Amino acid sequence: MGREKVLITVKTYPTLSRKHGELVCTAGVREDGSWVRLYPIPFRLLDYKDRYQKFDWIETRLVRNTKDPRPETFHLADTAEIQPAGHMDTADDWRERRDLILKKTKVFDRLEPLIAAAHANQLSLAVFKPTKILDFVWESDDSEWDQSKVDAMRSNADQAELFAGDTWRQTFKLMPKLPFKFSYRFEDAAGKQSEMQVLDWETGQLFWNCRRAADGDERVALAKVREKYVGQFLKTDLHFFLGTTKEFHSWATNPFLIIGVFPIPHEKQLGLL
Repeated sequence: MGREKVLITVKTYPTLSRKHGELVCTAGVREDGSWVRLYPIPFRLLDYKDRYQKFDWIETRLVRNTKDPRPETFHLADTAEIQPAGHMDTADDWRERRDLILKKTKVFDRLEPLIAAAHANQLSLAVFKPTKILDFVWESDDSEWDQSKVDAMRSNADQAELFAGDTWRQTFKLMPKLPFKFSYRFEDAAGKQSEMQVLDWETGQLFWNCRRAADGDERVALAKVREKYVGQFLKTDLHFFLGTTKEFHSWATNPFLIIGVFPIPHEKQLGLL
């Protein structure tokens, strides 16, 4: 089982699992453009040196996750073996990111082929190019974590298999739960209109930062989030990173969610000589 190099492109806002505790959905692409999902990873329980950022390269040993039928899902052979291997920056209008993610990885512009491939268990991660953004919306959600999941997280023995010692059970502080669900409404190249929830960590963090800057005024914070996700991102060549959930992967009418937003600058066209 050799080491593999993966560019991290997706980190979702943390969720709670009764079995695994606080989890961050992490995904990325290999150097050949193929997708990898790293699951489960209790990201904030990793040693600080191992906490990768988006567009960091990491090297590690991967083991196929046989408990998850989705074809791209792996888990780390040993969380202590994560090695940083560089960072892919945004130089030259994101040239390196464009060459890997938009040229080596297949980009979809229609949802139906994606959904059919998920139902056939051929894929569960993809790059998607919306044809038209119709809106960016939100709805209220519970503002506190399910207490039964919190209790299970602190008592479940599965965590002890990943991390030695029990101190974290009493001292670990959960990320605050987002009180809103954010979604894009969009149209694909076939004219199909959809609404998909955005789970990107950066969306949640932006909301908290904006609320703090607005002295707790959520209306101001939400307007600031919308300003970025519509006002700024629609000026870019906006792409989504889509992923399915394990529960709905093989049968839901549309099993995909937006697990990452990729607002890459428009590629400059060379002028005619």
